[in-house]
Amino acid sequence: MNVLVCVKRVPDSTSEIVLTDDGQAVDGRLAGFTMSQHEQCAVELAVRVAAATGGEAGVLTLGDADAVEQLRAALAVGCTSATHVVADAQRFGPADVAREIAAVVRDHEAAGRPTQLVLLGNDAADTGDFQVGIRLAYELGRPVVNGVTTVEVGEVDGAEVVTASGDGPDGHETYRVPLPAVVTVLEGGVEPRYPTVPGRMKAKKVPIEEREPTQEPAGPDRVRWTLPPAAPSEVVVLGKGPEAASAVVDLFEQLGVLSR
Repeated sequence: MNVLVCVKRVPDSTSEIVLTDDGQAVDGRLAGFTMSQHEQCAVELAVRVAAATGGEAGVLTLGDADAVEQLRAALAVGCTSATHVVADAQRFGPADVAREIAAVVRDHEAAGRPTQLVLLGNDAADTGDFQVGIRLAYELGRPVVNGVTTVEVGEVDGAEVVTASGDGPDGHETYRVPLPAVVTVLEGGVEPRYPTVPGRMKAKKVPIEEREPTQEPAGPDRVRWTLPPAAPSEVVVLGKGPEAASAVVDLFEQLGVLSR
């Protein structure tokens, strides 16, 4: 079972969010870059499925030269091959990205490296796009399951299927679809592994397949991003020295910490 997991270089969202001057993207130069937690879990699931079925887990990204860092991170935790579509990711909308991933899947299949399962993060951490997985499945003519946290591969009545589970609006849901398929992953179902020193060293030696986009992107058709106003903060000085003690007691009573 060969699995392809798709990742994206995104700004670290744990830091303060700053937009670029043109309002078209999140500026990660001060926060640093990473892959989203959804994609970290997708990488973990890809490695597990490949190991359980005796297959291989490949990783793909579309981005500039710096995006190799995220490919190496996935290689360090168990992926065995990497594909880099070298392009400015900000110029590519969800339909453009799905088309490029589909082109890679088709070319690999033509070269004798078929991909039975494609895993993606449920949405992009920087743009919030929820479309790539569905658009990719449409491009490839494959079934798709969105927003799951666990993935397993097995056989039912002699046919290979993927079983994907996650929490839905009415409780826990489980889907079983035939392979080949596309699945998007939410964080929380598995614990991503941390790369070891030998894993990092091995990842540096893995050759990365570089590709050019198959055609000019149509673009995201985005006007601009805006940030919500900062939440107001107020400070109330209860007093100074011993005379503040009674005010502190009153505050504790208001909070329900103390009762008379």
